[in-house]
Amino acid sequence: MRVRSWLLPCSTAAATSAAEPNNIKSLQSSSFLISDASSFSDTSANSSSSSTPSSDTSCSSLQSNLSLQSLPSIPSLQKLPIASDSFHVTLSQFPVASFKLPISHLAVHGPYLYVATAHEINVYDRLTFSHVTGFNARDSSSGSVKGFAFLRREILTSHQDGKIRVWNLLDKKNNQFKLVNTLPTVNDRLRRFILPKNYVNVRRHKKLLWIQHADAVTGLAVNNDSIYSVSWDRSLKIWRGSDHRCIESVKAAHEDAINAVAVSAGGTVYTGSADRKIRVWAKPEAEKRHVLVATLEKHKSAVNALALNKDGSLLFSGACDRSVLVWEREDSANYMAVIGALRGHKNAILCLIYVSDLLLSGSADRTVRVWRRGGDGSFNCLTVLEGHKKPVKSLVVVSSEGEGMMSNGVVSVCSGSLDGELKAWKISLSNLNSPLPNSNIMNCS
Repeated sequence: MRVRSWLLPCSTAAATSAAEPNNIKSLQSSSFLISDASSFSDTSANSSSSSTPSSDTSCSSLQSNLSLQSLPSIPSLQKLPIASDSFHVTLSQFPVASFKLPISHLAVHGPYLYVATAHEINVYDRLTFSHVTGFNARDSSSGSVKGFAFLRREILTSHQDGKIRVWNLLDKKNNQFKLVNTLPTVNDRLRRFILPKNYVNVRRHKKLLWIQHADAVTGLAVNNDSIYSVSWDRSLKIWRGSDHRCIESVKAAHEDAINAVAVSAGGTVYTGSADRKIRVWAKPEAEKRHVLVATLEKHKSAVNALALNKDGSLLFSGACDRSVLVWEREDSANYMAVIGALRGHKNAILCLIYVSDLLLSGSADRTVRVWRRGGDGSFNCLTVLEGHKKPVKSLVVVSSEGEGMMSNGVVSVCSGSLDGELKAWKISLSNLNSPLPNSNIMNCS
């Protein structure tokens, strides 16, 4: 059985000290971590794909500056600011909390900020950053929390043990969260376990139901009443939100572990993998299942993060090649074409968020870069947020005006790192012709 480091895309011996206590070991930094389980499902992404994960690609150590550059043929979208398009960038930051274990994921929903450290989830007030409560502290068997998603009043969490857990705020007055379901549900398993055709081989001498993930669930996304999950087992699964039943599973969606998923408002699904590819999935009106629409191949190493703008016309992807690629939807198609790259990070890109015209990228180089999109489609790096001692694993917008909104040129974000530090940043933008607020100014270097 192969073993993995805590951080799948780019393993490193230096990160071993931050690993979780669940029998996960670090591989050599020169190789990808690959799934030890066969993918399974009713449909296949590519009938000609090999069942063996790709092993001819490599990713550098998190602490090294020798990570691969993205393809040099991809033009840079960065430009130097000019007088008519320049901004004062003022920053204020303060530590919110410090944890003994690495922060794996952050999310915001309603009035709360959710912080995942190993298997435990802590809840903070998104405005005051005061600690509200915590849950899942006792269930260490679930493994680390890999992702969050929200469907109506439900909180969905994905875990190292290959399961998705559903929580409800049982008592709002006392801030008590209750586990109400685990996917796949008991009813879903019972209705399928009798028929042999519902079982698939996941490794030698072991079979699972096709509705089960065979490895860590690394990403979740929600659109309308559908829940999308991806895993290190290379599969993409779709769940119905109303009854939590698995209704579709894409076999071998990628040739290697899947690290990220994003879904547009129109239902187009994007998956990013350690096989260096981004795959685009859609469900045509005449089809009952999702089909592969396109494969985007421009990264030279594992794809770790994906983000979409509000209308789904722009896709951002971050990888171990240190670059953020920008993809734009073509008018004549339902998929994306690369239009340029954003370079500047010294190590792997681990997380991305897009808010208003700002893109924030968190990296294994321990920094967060803030990019602004201009009217001509180019990007300026406005500032670099520094202060973390280890890779930045997750970013989330906590602006009081709501997620994805920037109020009066001000956006508030939180960053979570493998150093266990949760930091809050207030980023203010003002035109050069406007008075400069009295605060610290930081520029990209």
